[in-house]
Amino acid sequence: MSLIERFDTGIPLDRVARVGTPHYLGRQTSTQGAQMSDTDQPNGSDVEEEDRMPIVAGVDASTQSSTVELRDADSGALLGTGRAAHPETFPPVSEQHPSAWWSAVASAFAAAAQDAGVRSQEIRAISVGAQCHGLVLLDHDGVPLHPAKLWNDTTSAPQAARLLTEFGGKGWADAVGSVPTAAFTITKLAWMAEYKPELLGQAATVLLPHDYLTFRLTGRFVTDRSDASGTGYFAAHEGRWRTDLLDRVIGARDWDTMLPTVLGPDEAAGTIAAAVADELGLDRDVLVGAGGGDQHLSAVGIGLANGDVAYSLGTSGVVMTASAHPVFDPEGIVTGVASAVGGYLPLACTLNATKVTDWAARMLGVSVQGLGELALRGNPADRPVLAAFLDGERTPNRPDAVGVLAGLTTTTTREELARAAFEGVLLGLVEAHARLGAVGAAADGEVTITGGGARSSAFRQLLADLLGRPISTRDSAESTARGAALQASAVLRERSVADVAVELRPDTTSVTDPQHEAPARLRDQYRTLSAWTGADRRPDAP
Repeated sequence: MSLIERFDTGIPLDRVARVGTPHYLGRQTSTQGAQMSDTDQPNGSDVEEEDRMPIVAGVDASTQSSTVELRDADSGALLGTGRAAHPETFPPVSEQHPSAWWSAVASAFAAAAQDAGVRSQEIRAISVGAQCHGLVLLDHDGVPLHPAKLWNDTTSAPQAARLLTEFGGKGWADAVGSVPTAAFTITKLAWMAEYKPELLGQAATVLLPHDYLTFRLTGRFVTDRSDASGTGYFAAHEGRWRTDLLDRVIGARDWDTMLPTVLGPDEAAGTIAAAVADELGLDRDVLVGAGGGDQHLSAVGIGLANGDVAYSLGTSGVVMTASAHPVFDPEGIVTGVASAVGGYLPLACTLNATKVTDWAARMLGVSVQGLGELALRGNPADRPVLAAFLDGERTPNRPDAVGVLAGLTTTTTREELARAAFEGVLLGLVEAHARLGAVGAAADGEVTITGGGARSSAFRQLLADLLGRPISTRDSAESTARGAALQASAVLRERSVADVAVELRPDTTSVTDPQHEAPARLRDQYRTLSAWTGADRRPDAP
């Protein structure tokens, strides 16, 4: 019988206390340590047994796949990588069964160990980063009651609108640091309460995706403040669950027993469960870190310092900065979430990033690389403008929006259309970057681009042109998995995650300087176009 079958047959698991007092440590400085480039990956089989260092594993369970990186616990050197796909989703309904994540993680572990040429028993600690906001409901035996509703499931948009009307943007921002959109967990709970109340009534535990995977590893119901702060019912600036909000929005329940314990960034979730250790081929004393949200651990992976800015381009787009103090945006453009090192990570997230350029490449009949080459040949002074809300949008909060392209003439070229696709992704994030500063985050330091989009010279160059600033990349192709591995290393070595992130900050691999100043009217045109709602879908229309 497989591990998944053993868990899903309803064998009761020991539960633990759900409410605790976390201890948070702020960012501290440390001397930069020597480290090996990710591109200089050694094969574990080439290392003498007596020279082997402890190995840690970092997991990134994203929307599309689970990635596992194995790294040297001391130097941070990358030893091996494994990856396994998740089921594809199709917003506005976007759901995955949690057991599919577990299967992918188990497969990725085996692939990473094989890639590294090491024995699984050499892994000493694990941490998990995962897509944020998703709603995982478990019954009393720890079995999922329903496929998880993911961050990009926008079916709870009506519930989100009602919550905004009831409490107002300022009320939400003051209470939990963010204004909930359809991405937030609290809106998904409200959807469940409205459409599947019987199922919600059976729920014993409410978790996020990374919490679920940590539970599968340890048997404990725990989370961390970074991921918890994206639920809409955890106040990171106060360090507490807002069960009073859940009572008002969802209904009175014993929420304190249903929510996981919130761990500090340097706390361990526990040791691996014996059955899981046997399934994965690990020793039974492997430590498991607190884990965190994917963007939060990505910031750890690239060593994001206070005031520095990172643009992350994947399925979603994110612009974020590290801050020592909380940020509150009553307009809801910036979400004032916590960081994975004890501070805060004000950010804005869009639903449409590299999927837009994937779509544009298909429409123009070229590869994504070919699309980038076209874009860089496009007219830098005059081109169409795209509001790239292909699957609705989160920032701005427009779940029923569609993409709108304006500025076409009979002389418009393929190159200009390609450029519009890349800029349509970036312009919304650049606007959000400006908002970070407007609500009190410094956001004026070094700018780094990460994620799959960072491999595109077109994204790098056009972002540099739009900002009028140099854009750097770092030696961290899988920054979330790297950040999770660094957290595991910190737990294993009894160090601060903040210290380890500074010590093992990856090297800069490229710097892209601006070449063409973006026309001032471009951003004005984008603001006008992105605010137009005339083409939005009308779900209730006949």
